[in-house]
Amino acid sequence: MPTLTIPRRAAAALAAAATAVLIFTGCSANPVGDLVNQGVEDAVESATGGDVNLDGGLPADFPDQVPVVDGTVTFSGGAPEGEGWLVILTPTAADPVAAASAELEAAGFAADKAAAGDAGAAAVYSNSEYVVLLASDGDTLTYTVTKAAQ
Repeated sequence: MPTLTIPRRAAAALAAAATAVLIFTGCSANPVGDLVNQGVEDAVESATGGDVNLDGGLPADFPDQVPVVDGTVTFSGGAPEGEGWLVILTPTAADPVAAASAELEAAGFAADKAAAGDAGAAAVYSNSEYVVLLASDGDTLTYTVTKAAQ
């Protein structure tokens, strides 16, 4: 199974950006929040060379082969040179991991691992190009996508 090799600096910057957005904007759209979002995006992109979106979109280079369930994207980012992507969303599906799993399987991904418990659920899928880790606490769904080892 391939391992995640996104540089620590990029991962830390992505996590810091997500935290800052939640703290400073209260998860709602407002002019101050928009300014904070843009400042955080610019700072993280400058520090990491990656692409960060706090406006509800996916990174420009997010792989088309990886389907994303319906919902509101609250954070997304990509490491430099397409090394990996992180997407956090509020899904519309009642069981977001099951919905995302079904979409990944329909797109040709195979299940590698799955786990569920009181705190949430997780699953790992892969194809010849990508490895996708799904994690959900019931309210949010996180996609961590990396390139498969060649």
